[in-house]
Amino acid sequence: MPKKNKKTAAQIAAQSQLSEDQQIQQAFEQGITTLRDLISPSSIEINSDYFRLGTKYGRTLYIYGYPRSLYTGWLSPLINIDEVLDISMYIYPVDTGVVMKNLRKKVTQLEASMNVNAEKGRVRDPELEAAINDAEELRDQLQVGAERFFRFGLYVTLWADSLDELRFVQQKIETMFGQQMVFSKVASSQQEQGMQSCMPQCTDQLQIRRNMNTGAISTSFPFTSADLTQEKGILYGINMHNNGLVIFDRFSLENANMVVFAKSGAGKSFTVKLEALRSMMIGSEIIIIDPENEYQKLCDAVGGSYIRLSLNSDVRVNPFDLPKVVDSEDANDALRANLVTLHGLFRLMLGGATVNGQPAAPLTPNEEADLDQALIDTYARAGITSDPLTHQSTPPTIINLYDTLLHMEGTGPQLAQRLRKYTTGTFAGIFSQQSNVDINNQMVVFNIRDLEDELRPVAMYIVLSHIWNVVRAEQKRRLLIVDEAWQLMQFEDSANFLFSLAKRARKYYLGLTTITQDVEDFMSTKMGRAIVANSSMQLLLKQSASAVDVLSDVFKLTDEEKKRLANFPVGQGLFFAGSNHVHIQIIASETEESLITTNPNQQPAQR
Repeated sequence: MPKKNKKTAAQIAAQSQLSEDQQIQQAFEQGITTLRDLISPSSIEINSDYFRLGTKYGRTLYIYGYPRSLYTGWLSPLINIDEVLDISMYIYPVDTGVVMKNLRKKVTQLEASMNVNAEKGRVRDPELEAAINDAEELRDQLQVGAERFFRFGLYVTLWADSLDELRFVQQKIETMFGQQMVFSKVASSQQEQGMQSCMPQCTDQLQIRRNMNTGAISTSFPFTSADLTQEKGILYGINMHNNGLVIFDRFSLENANMVVFAKSGAGKSFTVKLEALRSMMIGSEIIIIDPENEYQKLCDAVGGSYIRLSLNSDVRVNPFDLPKVVDSEDANDALRANLVTLHGLFRLMLGGATVNGQPAAPLTPNEEADLDQALIDTYARAGITSDPLTHQSTPPTIINLYDTLLHMEGTGPQLAQRLRKYTTGTFAGIFSQQSNVDINNQMVVFNIRDLEDELRPVAMYIVLSHIWNVVRAEQKRRLLIVDEAWQLMQFEDSANFLFSLAKRARKYYLGLTTITQDVEDFMSTKMGRAIVANSSMQLLLKQSASAVDVLSDVFKLTDEEKKRLANFPVGQGLFFAGSNHVHIQIIASETEESLITTNPNQQPAQR
């Protein structure tokens, strides 16, 4: 019996030990399923100038020094940097009464110091004078409630996989701050407090703050990263703010018009040719007016039509052509609209020409009236009236208008004599015969380089009118590129016509691209500013110093953007699309660059 009892006791002890192990196992299993254990790192190690959280190394910096003034978006480079980091801002409002009292004491001390220096005959201290002016200005703003006062703390925690990488990131951040006269330090022996200050728990354990007013605080607004990436469109370049891609469809805006401003050699033609080439890949038709023979290589490469306009070529464009419109409303107004266009053309040909290097006299009211009647009679003699059914007849030419004017009473014969150089004189042929131009191609380039300077504005006007008639005849996704548009802006009628195109292009699924290097002259005219206002996209590449001030007023650029605009390298600029704009770098593949570069050495340039 005792032996049996002893065995029973051993069994009981074993069962008790087993039950205790089960309890420990259950407690362990419950512990590892808690949320805190799931999200917490495996270990934490705190050192004087860094900490290690699991396998990651971290280091917290604090900002202790700022320049006298901050520009809007100064924090943008830090926010958009391609590194892993945490940024914390702590903003504490300060009672205005306390600030006013302290400022009054500070101003008294500064003025006393300046008086002492004056009594001792010391030279003036500009820094002291600036401090007094700043303090007095801030007092005035606080007194009327235009400003408030705050205490501002800014901390940055950097993350890396190794100490060497951490030092590299720190140097990168400090260099970025140093360029803006912003000074930072490592939170020595306070890395744990710095880490917790940058965690999303709103506990400022470092408490390193700087006094700032409302204006200075507003420049630190963190959400300044601009993004112009869409699901569809073409690649324009690299967003220099965040290294993202600028992929955009200009037809998604309220209008598809674009203006490009740049000084010579800044890359404006390169950019436009690159956009045209990529737009063709998504089905857009491209029409270009080329004044300098820059687009022939691209046109030949894509199998386009290259139309060379000159007095020696066999190309003919008749300004009396009527659009073959399908819309009944446009058909009824087709003749009247073309008569208005012809009025502008002949004012340019007769009044915008030069005689012995001087501008010819503009048309008088009597001449305007006689010209109007002559145009109507010329169409009527060709069998064309306001009835759309007559618009299929062969249109008249300038020669027919010349005959009409010659046999009219009043000022008709005098107008005919002024028009004769376009019919039988020096400029005869190119615009005085029936059109033989076919622009039924995905890319069409009109080259006007070989035309005389006096004839260039007239040629651009007539070609634009001809293109407009084709655009109205059939609505397709098209881009019309007008290079060196300042030549049209020299004359009121041609400038009005270009503005009319910009205003009405959207209705016909057309995007007008206006390129110019003569920014001051373009923006000094009412029509030039109106064209910019009717363009939802703008590209500003490197500008001359005089053009920067003009563009700054128009586009409301910041001081930093003004400074960059005059110093952009080739291929970089400000890209505006609607209400957004970014700093962009235009990039092209080797194949694209070989087709569109104008580099005389034919060497791909870094863009």
